[in-house]
Amino acid sequence: MTTDHSTVESSLPPLPLPPALRERQLSGSPTTLSYHLIEAGTEGSPLLILLHGFPELAYSWRKLIPLLAEAGYYVVAYDQRGFGRTTNWDTRPFHQADLNTFTQTTLRNDVVALVERLGYQRVDCVIGHDFGCVPAHLCALSRPDMFKKAVIMGHPFFGIATPEEKANPSPFDPPPGLQEDLTKLPQPKKHYKHYYSTAEASPEMSPPSGMKDFLRGYFHLKSGDPLNNDLQPIKSMTAQELSKLPPYYLMPLHLGMRDTIAQSMTEEETANMHQKQPCWLSESDLQVYADEWARTGFQGGLNWYRVATNAELMQKDLRGLEGKKIEIPCLYMVGTKDWILHQNVDTVERMRKACTRFEGPVMVEGAGHWVQQEQPERVAKEVVRFSKGA
Repeated sequence: MTTDHSTVESSLPPLPLPPALRERQLSGSPTTLSYHLIEAGTEGSPLLILLHGFPELAYSWRKLIPLLAEAGYYVVAYDQRGFGRTTNWDTRPFHQADLNTFTQTTLRNDVVALVERLGYQRVDCVIGHDFGCVPAHLCALSRPDMFKKAVIMGHPFFGIATPEEKANPSPFDPPPGLQEDLTKLPQPKKHYKHYYSTAEASPEMSPPSGMKDFLRGYFHLKSGDPLNNDLQPIKSMTAQELSKLPPYYLMPLHLGMRDTIAQSMTEEETANMHQKQPCWLSESDLQVYADEWARTGFQGGLNWYRVATNAELMQKDLRGLEGKKIEIPCLYMVGTKDWILHQNVDTVERMRKACTRFEGPVMVEGAGHWVQQEQPERVAKEVVRFSKGA
């Protein structure tokens, strides 16, 4: 097994990783990316691939990686295309970036290329969280020869919609016309995916000044910690029903995401955050996120949303996968305080239909959206049980 053991680019200081973890850059055929890896365990052991979401990094798996490595796995997480210290992707600004290089099949191909570059033919389990579930879904769906099992944290898989199924959309795929309806609410709103797909999003979110406070609030509000987190099922894709969603999903029409988060962080909520957040997200950990996003800006990650909201590009990209099911074992895990589970009343039922060997849901009691950071021991226990099972 031959791999490139070059260290992280010397122009950047090493990340403050736990002692059991290693980081390095990995480049070379069959991919043009230079991947920034965080890993643990012995190369040659059964391989687990971990895929982060937004606005996260490979660093988001820092607590889970050593626990999985202790179970006998070689565990690899990486900064995905558009994120962190992975390089050789299209860094051009909004109006110049080629979105064809950020399609969902491209993200899947990045995973496949990394596995091959590591010298493996099989992956015991691909594990996705948040938007990282999208390439994990596609790995499981289209490459069952390479990926034995999949763990999905948060973002569910309902299948690649056929034209008939697109008539019954979900909040994960807002239908045409929804944004106009949202602007007509008594308190006009916009869907966060719509905002993330605009040219205004990255300039508003990316200035280094205030980055740490913005991310501190963002991580807090989507965790299991906020006060008055009144979870309610979304029963239909109407503007009125969607108005139940918290502001980080359904934003005030005339505010950007930074201002939306700041508006939500009342004096009482800020005091609550400072009491609870250090239990799972330390100041030094938060500083890593703030430094990385201040350095790169958000446009690379936001390009994922631009693809996801581009119906023509999505249809072209996923052609041939419509109606297919995931046929490898697939475990769904979600925090009991994560709004994502409540965005469809029939989430689990739809996943059972789309995944022929579905298991779950594993409900992580008290956790919000960031399950692998909030409760890593519980998550690791379930992943190891599932991965080692028959």
